[in-house]
Amino acid sequence: MVTIPGRRRRATIHDVAAEAGVSRGTVSRVVNNEPYVSAEARIAIEAAIEKVGYVPNTAARNLVMQRSQAVGLIVHEPHSLFLEDPNIGEILLGANSALSRADYQMVSLVIESDRDTERVARYLSGGFVDGVVVVSAREEDPITRVIERLDLPAAFVGHPHDLHGLSYVGINNRASARAITERLIGTGRQRIGMIAAALDRDSGADRLAGFTDALGDRFDPALVAPVPLYTYADGRDGMRALLAQDPLIDGVFAASDVIAAGALNALREAGRSVPGDVGIVGFDDSAWALRCQPLLSTVRQPANGLGERAAESVLSQLRGEAPELGGILLDTEIVWRDSA
Repeated sequence: MVTIPGRRRRATIHDVAAEAGVSRGTVSRVVNNEPYVSAEARIAIEAAIEKVGYVPNTAARNLVMQRSQAVGLIVHEPHSLFLEDPNIGEILLGANSALSRADYQMVSLVIESDRDTERVARYLSGGFVDGVVVVSAREEDPITRVIERLDLPAAFVGHPHDLHGLSYVGINNRASARAITERLIGTGRQRIGMIAAALDRDSGADRLAGFTDALGDRFDPALVAPVPLYTYADGRDGMRALLAQDPLIDGVFAASDVIAAGALNALREAGRSVPGDVGIVGFDDSAWALRCQPLLSTVRQPANGLGERAAESVLSQLRGEAPELGGILLDTEIVWRDSA
């Protein structure tokens, strides 16, 4: 018979008290960083903690405080896009930085289907997180309604127009799209189209609105190719559709950098040179912009900062502060490179 060694017994507050020669209450005050403990007792307790290897039972403490010390990051996108879209990764890293500084854990929750929605709704209702950062929510999103019902501290990256009493962090997508389209017009392009992605959420719809604003009377709805997601394949397919609609198209605003990368692939397939035959611009200034050949002209948005500010908003609400219902808008800038 094989003997499996027993698990080492976890040191308790009783062990610390016995080693330091003080009461359990005094140890508890030191562990919780409370006052009314003499310097001598605090030194003895800290030495005892080190000697016996005591680690506070965070789970038990959180149960008493009714806190999980965790914040959820909910991404409402297909699982494949969670890995493909560098903006999501930057938002995640920014949020994690803010939460780490506050000693909170981040729990990533990806919603792709109705089943995912139900699962995440149950998870949120179970009290496993103290608040949430939500990325890529749509209007009438069931998860938004769950967050409202639970009165859960929350901040959205982006601004679905049906948010009621919930904080959000974003950029002015419409003004940014208008600015880069105007820059593209300024290069002398005459037949300008757009690959318009994700029109079921505010970022996609607002970028199309900005494109329309910039063109004014020159806007031709036939030169808009709507695609469902911010993906390379959608960019390729959207560009093929624009070329089929108007082979003389000479300018394209792609709703994101990854869309632009896919469009460049379709243009190469069609034997069109960039920027000679077609000038193309993107949006995000993500890693995709520097992978493109030629290098991509684009709008730089602070994805890392969006995640960080959203997490900070949730943390402020957990401290009892009121959410910033007017929203927090971060600055963008045009980065002009070779593609246009």
